[in-house]
Amino acid sequence: MGVLFVGVSNYFAVDGFTYARKAIDFIKINGSNPDKSFLINQLLIYAAQILGLAVLSGIFLFFTRQSIIVMSRLIEYDLKNEIYEHYQKLDIAFYKRNNTGDMMNRISDDVSRVRMYIGPAVMYILNTFFRFILTIIVMLHVNATLTLYVLIPLPILAVAIYFVSHIINKKGTQIQEQLSNITTHAQEAFSGIRVLKAYGRESYSVRQFELQSLEYRKRTIGLVKTESLFQPIMILLIGLSNILIIYIGGKLVIEGKISYGNIAEFILYVNALTWPIASLGWVTSLIQRAAASQTRINEFLQTQPEIFNQPASSDELSKKQTSLFNNNTLNNIISSTLEINDIEFKNVSFTYSDSGIQALNNISFKIKKGSSLAIIGRTGSGKSTIASLICRLYDVSSGEVLLNNKNIKSLDLYDIRSQIGYAPQEVFLFSDTIANNIAFSMDLDINSGNSKHVSDKHKSIVNEYNRTLQDANNKEAIIQAAKNAAIYSNILDFQSGFETIVGERGITLSGGQKQRISIARAIIKQPQLLIFDDCLSAIDTETEEEILNNLKLVMKGKTSIIISHRVSSVKNADNIIVLEHGQIIEQGNHNELLNKKGIYFELNQMQLLEEEKS
Repeated sequence: MGVLFVGVSNYFAVDGFTYARKAIDFIKINGSNPDKSFLINQLLIYAAQILGLAVLSGIFLFFTRQSIIVMSRLIEYDLKNEIYEHYQKLDIAFYKRNNTGDMMNRISDDVSRVRMYIGPAVMYILNTFFRFILTIIVMLHVNATLTLYVLIPLPILAVAIYFVSHIINKKGTQIQEQLSNITTHAQEAFSGIRVLKAYGRESYSVRQFELQSLEYRKRTIGLVKTESLFQPIMILLIGLSNILIIYIGGKLVIEGKISYGNIAEFILYVNALTWPIASLGWVTSLIQRAAASQTRINEFLQTQPEIFNQPASSDELSKKQTSLFNNNTLNNIISSTLEINDIEFKNVSFTYSDSGIQALNNISFKIKKGSSLAIIGRTGSGKSTIASLICRLYDVSSGEVLLNNKNIKSLDLYDIRSQIGYAPQEVFLFSDTIANNIAFSMDLDINSGNSKHVSDKHKSIVNEYNRTLQDANNKEAIIQAAKNAAIYSNILDFQSGFETIVGERGITLSGGQKQRISIARAIIKQPQLLIFDDCLSAIDTETEEEILNNLKLVMKGKTSIIISHRVSSVKNADNIIVLEHGQIIEQGNHNELLNKKGIYFELNQMQLLEEEKS
């Protein structure tokens, strides 16, 4: 529709110039007529016709913008959502390789530049095309000789655009890369503001940001200088065309081949082409920048996740949906698709691809359903890697992880994670209320996984069900989870209680408070498997004992994994694994390991001595 509207708009605009020529010729022929009222009335008719055509041209130009520009906004919306959804599918290794500022810049600034091409650039390209074609057709109809003279400067323009466009494209890419650097620096400075202030490095951070900004300014000015070549070239070429019209046109009038009105008409045509042709420089810049930005976007969109779901059969999807929507409680909905029984590591080795560090070396163990496993070891022994492999944040380098005697890779990725309550070593809290941070794991996200197979009716059922849960049960569940995580009394001490905003990454809370909120988030969903990845390190031993005792009740009949470097955290587990350099060197319960007088015994003795000193 936009293409149609821009064509009609230009038709009316060009047609208006012919009436200007008729008006001038009318005056030339009838200027000596003594009936002045007749002359004025006829000129008013021409003026009304010109005005009417201009209004029609404006109306259809409005329709053009409403169609093309609005559509570009819709495409921008789709593209941003597509990129963000793709980001969610990419694995942890991708996020280690790429910085946050660069990813943010591609979803914001790069998408905006692509939209500028899809909207304004496309509109002006169409406008230039129709204006040029219609104008040239009319000009050739009037006089082919004069038209050819007018078109002499155009090949020069084409060559200039070709060479300058290449420079613009190169500089546009460099500018986008530098903008990513600035965004990354600012994002890291804001996130690490406490460290900056603690070390008194604010001035250093400002200087570094200024250097990045100076480089951005340098590259941007270089692009502006290149783009500025277009405007004087356009003015020169248009001026040359006008000179040719007056000189050649004057000779043709003397020869009686064209009228005075035709000279004026040609000048109007050339000036009507001035902005469309002059905009070519700006449009070319938009296109080149958009090409550079789309290339950067495609780099991420074409990145395939290393961790992905095996395609499910239609029968499996049908069973999932039937089970999903025939249950009446949130716990049933979450646990309907997969039941976690035994977990087994069989000859598992793992090496981080980005660093080349071997975290695990040929380890094997089994966790029975309903039992508790503890993993203890020094820093860098591979404890957290085991948790990552169970959650399938990474895939093993060799060997296999078995869940219910099936390779974990053959099971639905989202089903596995929906059954796990994971309190990670590095606690992350959202800039939201304490209540929402705890309840985060309760929400059933119907849009994850194979959402395209779920009907709108089913989505509405789940959404309505979630709202009912939030109104009726969430508050009670949040309070109970906070009590189990031994954070309830601390929350009540805050002025706003559970509605307290924790700030970005939980900046307003202490390390121990953040860990306990993370624990409450993990246990509130009543998972089949609970993983504590060294998330008790900032908690005193008395509170730790309270949490672990509560955990026994919460996880009764379910499986739990406790990862720690402290013996006090793991001593009550059914089975304890001692890791050293990615290998299992000791295994057994607390008493058995003490009797072996090995590394576990030494760790226990050292920690007891530290407690006595404190």
